Amino acid sequence: MKARVAAGADLLPRIAAKLSGLRLGLLTNPTGVDARFRTTLAACAEMPSVRLSALFACEHGLRGERQAGVRFEDEEHPELGIPVYSLYGTRKKPDAAMLEGVDAVLFDIQDTGVRFYTYLSTLVYMMAACAQTGRALYVLDRPHPLGALRAEGGLLQPGYESMVGAVAGTPYATGMTIGEYAGWVNDRLEQPCALTVVPMEGWKRGMRFDETGLPWIVPSPNVPTLDTVRVYAGTCLFEGTNVSEGRGTTRPFETVGAPWIDGERLAREFASFGLAGVHAHPLYFSPTFSKHQGELCGGVRLYVTEPDVFESVRAGLTLLRSMQKLYPETFRFLPPVREGGKAFIDLLTGDSLVAAELAEDGGLRRVLDRYEANIEGWKKERSGYLLYM
Repeated sequence: MKARVAAGADLLPRIAAKLSGLRLGLLTNPTGVDARFRTTLAACAEMPSVRLSALFACEHGLRGERQAGVRFEDEEHPELGIPVYSLYGTRKKPDAAMLEGVDAVLFDIQDTGVRFYTYLSTLVYMMAACAQTGRALYVLDRPHPLGALRAEGGLLQPGYESMVGAVAGTPYATGMTIGEYAGWVNDRLEQPCALTVVPMEGWKRGMRFDETGLPWIVPSPNVPTLDTVRVYAGTCLFEGTNVSEGRGTTRPFETVGAPWIDGERLAREFASFGLAGVHAHPLYFSPTFSKHQGELCGGVRLYVTEPDVFESVRAGLTLLRSMQKLYPETFRFLPPVREGGKAFIDLLTGDSLVAAELAEDGGLRRVLDRYEANIEGWKKERSGYLLYM
């Protein structure tokens, strides 16, 4: 299929004159490719008027080879002989020394449009570092995988900022491209950076990734398909529980379960809520790694039957509530890793509302009502930053 959309990476030659003579830093991963599968790294390394002097790697590494949560340190690129600075090790934000040999930074990574997918936070930290050091930042925009019509979920509250949510006021699912989100963030930084977003050509707001003609490169080991992206904003919440979110299976985030769950019973309970556009099918599985490794788990796999009406966050919260109701003695949210720290479910959701109220009578309705009000306000706020119709 011939590409109908030109992503920012395809339009890199258009900013070549602006980059001429500069020492360039590149923040990318395997998703940084153009429509012909040429990597942005190769394109930058071969630009005659630019010196590629540093690379930056976010979660999962420059080559996308590391599993979720695996920290790593700086290394040297084996072919180019330039530093590869880790932004997922002892430092999440570039320091001044990392940017000392760089005049401008180029960002090219495919995002999922979900707040707790850490690439957004890495972008925010790079924006702040560029602002503080006087470096220019160029963001090569890419399609929202599902079409950026729908935003979902509650807003991150002040005091809950972390690697899974760096900017207060961001909902679970932004309904923005990564370039649009960068523009919104820049106006909220204490010190804005010199930001240039290279917009796409041919992309329409409701266009799904499989309609663009661009190659879908797996953005991380446990987000292999667009089906995964479709449910991720809701089922990633299970990372904050003692239930497997499907890591170690062939369908991560589409599959959830635990050794003490009866899949048929959970499927019936979920179906009783009558959610549109989704079916939960009983499933039994043994994760090959991560939670409940090697144990037989019961659970469900979510099938999105009508993508246009499916609401991922509503489905995820409904699954959580179903488990709380059916298994009150065994289901639990994971405790904070550090004494005095926040529980991971609170960092994911952006406040304590879900952990505190979801299990109460009427709690699910209260949470969803709050979220619906949040999204109405968010849609108005984001409207001034949208680059595409």
